Amino acid sequence: MNILLAGGSGRIMDAMIDKLNKGGHRVYLLTGQKEKKNSYRHVFERYNFSYSDENLLLIVESIKPDIVVFMGAYDTNFDWSRERQESVRFTSSLMNLLSACSILENSRFLYLSSQEVYGESYEKNVQESQEVSPKSYKAMAIAQGEEICRNYRKMKGMDTVCLRVDGLYHIPEKGCRENDPCFRMCLEALKTGNISADKSHRFSMIYVNDAVESIYRAMMERELKQSCYHISSMEEIDELQLADFIKEEMGTDIGVTDHTGAEGRRLILDGNALKSELGQEIFVHYPEGVRQAAQFMKKQKGSFMGTDGVREGQKTLWDRVKSTLGSLAPYIENLVCFLLFFLLNSQTAGSRYFERLDFYLLYVLVFATIYGQQQAIFSGVLAVAGYCFHQMYGQSGFEILLDYNTYVWMAQLFIVGMVVGYMRDHLHQMNEERTEELRYLNEKMEGIADINDSNVRMKHSFESQLVNQKDSLGKIYEITSSLEQYEPEEVLFYAAQVLGTLMDSRDVAIYTVANKDYARLFSSTSAQARKLGNSIKYTDMKEMYGELKEHRVYINKTMTQGLPLMACAIYEQEEMQLILMLWGIPWQRMTLAEANRLTIVGTLIQNATVRASRYMDTLKSQRYVENTNVLREEAFTQIVNAFFEARDKGLTECTLLEISAKEDDCWKAASDLEKHIRQTDYMGIFGDGKLYILLSNTDRENAGRVMERFKSSGYESLPKEGIV
Repeated sequence: MNILLAGGSGRIMDAMIDKLNKGGHRVYLLTGQKEKKNSYRHVFERYNFSYSDENLLLIVESIKPDIVVFMGAYDTNFDWSRERQESVRFTSSLMNLLSACSILENSRFLYLSSQEVYGESYEKNVQESQEVSPKSYKAMAIAQGEEICRNYRKMKGMDTVCLRVDGLYHIPEKGCRENDPCFRMCLEALKTGNISADKSHRFSMIYVNDAVESIYRAMMERELKQSCYHISSMEEIDELQLADFIKEEMGTDIGVTDHTGAEGRRLILDGNALKSELGQEIFVHYPEGVRQAAQFMKKQKGSFMGTDGVREGQKTLWDRVKSTLGSLAPYIENLVCFLLFFLLNSQTAGSRYFERLDFYLLYVLVFATIYGQQQAIFSGVLAVAGYCFHQMYGQSGFEILLDYNTYVWMAQLFIVGMVVGYMRDHLHQMNEERTEELRYLNEKMEGIADINDSNVRMKHSFESQLVNQKDSLGKIYEITSSLEQYEPEEVLFYAAQVLGTLMDSRDVAIYTVANKDYARLFSSTSAQARKLGNSIKYTDMKEMYGELKEHRVYINKTMTQGLPLMACAIYEQEEMQLILMLWGIPWQRMTLAEANRLTIVGTLIQNATVRASRYMDTLKSQRYVENTNVLREEAFTQIVNAFFEARDKGLTECTLLEISAKEDDCWKAASDLEKHIRQTDYMGIFGDGKLYILLSNTDRENAGRVMERFKSSGYESLPKEGIV
């Protein structure tokens, strides 16, 4: 399945990726940020885009995921120390992601919520139907996310599922802050040497691996009865008990202070709905989970001691001074230039060379052109002040105010300055808009280029799978077609070898069905594959037989002793002919993907084996001595050669016996000994006219018992070594 995970890096994300990879799924990752900091193993393709990016729709269209998982309450992209701002960004991010995923058909959207949506105290375990009661901005944002998912389910028909995880805890990442009680108490113990605990505060926690296992089951279930489930261990614990666990791991020098108050608080989510529908097992309990977290934090003490330091981006006094000086710099520059132009105007007054040059107008034009309208007005005010001050050398202030030339000059100065400043600001704004538009288009083009590069990489990867990988149809067909080169007597031997190659297993066995109850071993690739014996009553293996008779692949998920790890049957006209058994497969490969591969391989092998089987049936009617079960020399030689070659390659066991009977008595001996051999054994004659019996899947030790039976019937026999 194609699965898209949306969220930042963290322990839960790593656990999800590992679990999905073991399940044989193709994992895509939307990081939710532009930075390309972290590398992820087992991720098929990663997209470093924010949730607000317009290319989100293109990403979803190119992936077409079967399941989308939004980390929600556990997404490390959101800094909840700024709850008000992040609550808005969280809601909008979820809306954008849901909007993009709404185009998908037959896809499931999982939203991870938490117990934080409940802010009250509850005497009984809280069921999914209980109305939420958020108290903080973060809790309100998470609860609002649940409501948004429900609305999309109702209005758009999307398969949205909310999973509320109760008290998730894990081994923290080095230097990172977590919000679970275990982390807070461990950090308090490291910093103060003491843990404050409230015995009346009762809750439950679940380890990250157990939570991921439950999430995975919800992902894989074809149809879910509810739209919301609680994932909880339902193991009640109070702060004092948790503090004792931490103290035990941190050391005896850690103190525990009991500050139990009058008002207690209890919050435990009821996970029975998910447990009864999907099944749930808790593998990591409090002693083990807390021990791992406490030991890690104790070992990495230095990295956690600075988690309460000054936040990044917090400005110092010198930063504020530099910022203020930067804002005042144009005004200071304006004043300095004004003094320069004031001196020039004073020194050139009365000069016939400069009498037509207005230095104040030039001064205003310079600043209007460089800084715009705001500085033009400021420089105009300074120029008027300088003009009036200069005019007061020969006139009184009252006379200057009554002179209409003063007002004409001032109007000219401000009109020219403001017009030039306005034009400069307008051109600057147009240039900024053009630059911003160009930046936006470049970012969009880079995003499209990244998506295209990703699609090209996926295309090449798929092409490589089709051509080179062992599980590609082309490669499977190429290998199974090699069976066509073998003689009919050899096909079933080498079919085991081919099956082992394609399924990457050293332990493969092929059993031929003798009747409706028993199957006999025909070929195998190892002693492990032969451990069930040469003959099995497969109908007694009810767990396996129930799957095989329904034409399904059997997977030994419970690791039951005495059964193969995987098996499938080959049918001809609804009759079971062969049973293919696999051993020695790693647990993480016992998946639906491997079962599908075994089905394909079995179907392709069937063509060759059925052809060989039909040919062997033809041999019985055409190449046997008339009215006997004795093969003629040519046919018997081919079969003996095929068995001995397969034995030398470790694919089977066989023994050839020479019967001590005169040539005239061979037919009587064959008739007498027929009742002592199996359907899979062969009788034949060679050029010396003697009777020989080939015992299939029989070593020298077991052949001795058969020889005793022959002797009791009056016939001596002698093992014959080598290929005849």
